[in-house]
Amino acid sequence: MLVQILMDKTKLMPGRIMVLLVVSGTVLGFLGLYEPFAEWAGAGATVPLLGFGNTLWKGISRAMSEDGALGVFKGGFTASAVGISGALIFGYLGSVIFKPKMKS
Repeated sequence: MLVQILMDKTKLMPGRIMVLLVVSGTVLGFLGLYEPFAEWAGAGATVPLLGFGNTLWKGISRAMSEDGALGVFKGGFTASAVGISGALIFGYLGSVIFKPKMKS
């Protein structure tokens, strides 16, 4: 609902709103506010872009505790690799099965 209000009432482009959501999920994870929210909201909080930001934060936090400063660069990739790979694979399979065409 808040994203729809942002889209309707501001001149923010959808890409900027998506980045805002990922960063918000990361900040909420850092502050420790995302986990109680995710428990309350369930998959409605863990699947969208807020959840992706929180996943990045968890991965970076874990990797920093194991690898130190190198974890800043490594942790986000490690934590989100399965989700990103799944999106790419299923997106490709969908394009093969349904044969999309360009709009003219």
